[in-house]
Amino acid sequence: MQAQAQVLQVEPGRVRLRVSNAGGGCGRCDEPGGCRSVQITQAFGLPTAEFWLPSELVLAPGDRVLIAIPDGGALKAAMASYGLGAVLLLLGAAAGVALSGEGPVDAAAAVGGALGLGFAYGLNRLLFRSRSWRTQLQMKLAPEAACLHSFEESR
Repeated sequence: MQAQAQVLQVEPGRVRLRVSNAGGGCGRCDEPGGCRSVQITQAFGLPTAEFWLPSELVLAPGDRVLIAIPDGGALKAAMASYGLGAVLLLLGAAAGVALSGEGPVDAAAAVGGALGLGFAYGLNRLLFRSRSWRTQLQMKLAPEAACLHSFEESR
């Protein structure tokens, strides 16, 4: 996945960028039959298109660059963040119901679900601290003229 950005500010070891083509989905959001799925990402306000990235490139404000993440990186991050929590919530609730015996089933499901979410939170914290996990999600920055199609080969 790639996006174009413009350099706003340069500091030693990092640059502040503004993403210029923050499209999403299939591009049919506002067409008849389009799902307007991008609107859900803006439910709590417009997303910021400016952020800092580490960079060893020699850049100046106004330069244009390409930002790339490895294929599958966004899916991996989403599955770890949302999928793991959803699965462990359901497994925890099911375990709570199974272990409740004759007791209050709803309370046991709620406690089991909360424990499952807590476990997912702990696993996500461990993943974030893992250097090998972060490397899989690392963004790469290159001058706009460069081609980042061979991102996997350059890691």
